Amino acid sequence: MSQIAINTSQNVNINFNVASIGDRLVAFIIDMLIKIAYGIAVIYTFFNILDLGYVLAGMDQWSIAAIYIILLLPAFIYPVVLESLMEGQTPGKKIMKIRVVKIDGYQAGFGDYLIRWVFRIIDTSFVGVVALISMIISKNNQRLGDIASGTAVISLKNNINISHTILENIKEDYLPTFPQVIALSDNDMRIIKDNYLKALRVDDRQIISKLSDKIKSILKLEIDPTKMTERQFIGVIIKDYNYYTGRDN
Repeated sequence: MSQIAINTSQNVNINFNVASIGDRLVAFIIDMLIKIAYGIAVIYTFFNILDLGYVLAGMDQWSIAAIYIILLLPAFIYPVVLESLMEGQTPGKKIMKIRVVKIDGYQAGFGDYLIRWVFRIIDTSFVGVVALISMIISKNNQRLGDIASGTAVISLKNNINISHTILENIKEDYLPTFPQVIALSDNDMRIIKDNYLKALRVDDRQIISKLSDKIKSILKLEIDPTKMTERQFIGVIIKDYNYYTGRDN
């Protein structure tokens, strides 16, 4: 499985596995089935349960088409809306454990998902042949929409050990120091831990310092440097996050 190196805002490269074409195809089929099921349910409800078929009587073809577009609009905008709400995933992508990310390391936004959605019209041309060819010949299995928006689809099914995740071994009698860590998300903590471990391996004090300052800024913390070093501080932040988010698991 090929990998993609994404450069974070701290100038640290993190390697992710690129989602396979097979996983993306299955995710697409799952999402397509969901949209078809929605369309069938809406049409059945409109004509059979609510018996509103008479509304279309006497309308011209353009008006009838407009009614159908309104009824089926959620199915059309399904990808862009759900990717925006689910941070780069749709139900199909979530089931297949894949996600849309920005190659430059920043969080993909609505504009990026919108570009991917617009290019879907081209990508799905000729029964998806255009997207398939694009993914085969591109470096990171990108379809045209990915290339245009600067995104890629990564796999979350990495075979990784605890040191590569947000998880941290903590003792049962561990006492947390910073309850403010609950303001961080899993993604925030994953980035913090990845960057911290990489910096430790190469003894990059500048990255550790920047990371420490960034955490303090986000959580609005003031730490006495004589009581805790930057390395100790980040280590405590990681353990505290695991303490507060793992107590109910």
